[in-house]
Amino acid sequence: MDLPYLELVLGFMILMYIFETYLDIRQHSALKLPSLPRPLEGVVSQEKFERSRAYSLDKSNFHFVHEAVTILMDTAILYYGLLPLVWMKSGEIVARIGLNSDNETIHTLSFLAAVMIWSQITDLPFSLYSTFVIEARHGFNKQTIWLFIRDMIKGIFLSIILGPPIVAAIIYIVQIGGPYLAIYLWGFMFVLAIVMMTLYPVLIAPLFNKFTPLPDGDLRQKIENLAASLKFPLKKLFVVDGSTRSSHSNAYMYGFFKNKRIVLYDTLIQQCSNEEEIVAVIAHELGHWKLNHTVYSFIAVQILTFLQFGGYALVRNSKDLYQSFGFETQPVIIGLIIFQHTIIPLQHLVGFGLNLVSRAFEFQADAFAKKLGYSVPLRAALVKLQEENLSAMNTDPWYSAYHYSHPPLVERLSALDDSDKKED
Repeated sequence: MDLPYLELVLGFMILMYIFETYLDIRQHSALKLPSLPRPLEGVVSQEKFERSRAYSLDKSNFHFVHEAVTILMDTAILYYGLLPLVWMKSGEIVARIGLNSDNETIHTLSFLAAVMIWSQITDLPFSLYSTFVIEARHGFNKQTIWLFIRDMIKGIFLSIILGPPIVAAIIYIVQIGGPYLAIYLWGFMFVLAIVMMTLYPVLIAPLFNKFTPLPDGDLRQKIENLAASLKFPLKKLFVVDGSTRSSHSNAYMYGFFKNKRIVLYDTLIQQCSNEEEIVAVIAHELGHWKLNHTVYSFIAVQILTFLQFGGYALVRNSKDLYQSFGFETQPVIIGLIIFQHTIIPLQHLVGFGLNLVSRAFEFQADAFAKKLGYSVPLRAALVKLQEENLSAMNTDPWYSAYHYSHPPLVERLSALDDSDKKED
């Protein structure tokens, strides 16, 4: 008996929307609480709490609208067979401009161009409102409309440059993969990930931000000394002009083997006037490296990617699957899209599991920084960054467990306190 794949996918999409909306409502109720959680009383200023509360509620209200519109559009696209319609029309466009519509790569690029245009049109109002209304209202947005448009054009340009060869390679691999399809696809994506991780910080990121070496001084010396003490192969130390777009702050590291780099947002330096607090944040990040969290995460992603391709290989030639979504032919890109929809239940489950692991890694990195003697400045930095970023102070435990890859501030401070008590 043929399975009603389309009906099952639509049913699960709607059930997940209902479940996640329930969690959103719980979180919204937590955000409306008029007082700080007890562990943060006297730690976070009342003025920052009120601003955080207003910002979080604005984002929450926006999220309800965005998600409602998204589920309506996605349901309509699948239910009314718009995907096969766009596939057919994109083939007709290819034929009209004199290209070979029987060439699956050309047909697929035409289809993806139509999808990208649709995505840009439907996402633009939400992006504009989020950036120029919500973020601006609460003092975070620093970019002009022209910078916003320029970034969008650069993103489209990169998609046009990078997309076609990647799509062509995937189609070719699927067509010749045979019984080793999953291995070939995984191998290609593995190499692509390595190449992009190498090229992105050198060629792509500088298109959007300016990276300058951290000036000589006490801060640079302290970070270099910390890296040397842990035998971290620090080659370059940058400051990125994140303040040109937002006053949110961050820090990260990247690079392979003996060529590691650390990047500080200029907003992080502005917000943490105490250099020890900035060094404590770096100690936390170095903890991820020292404890091999990045390696474990990368391996986990590779395993999941291989399993996904293995599942795709099993259903690649299932006519029933394609026909359920309104397709009489079996294009590679359509098969990948349909397969992603059919494994949505597993994706949510895996995402939840990855969040649990990520949260455990964050606690471990905090503990690592504490062992290096940065307990006090790390605690101060966590509080200051929470205040300056107006992050939610009150969180619903169900919502945070499901959505957050980082533990809430209350839990991180509590974990640091518990470790202090154990040592005492």
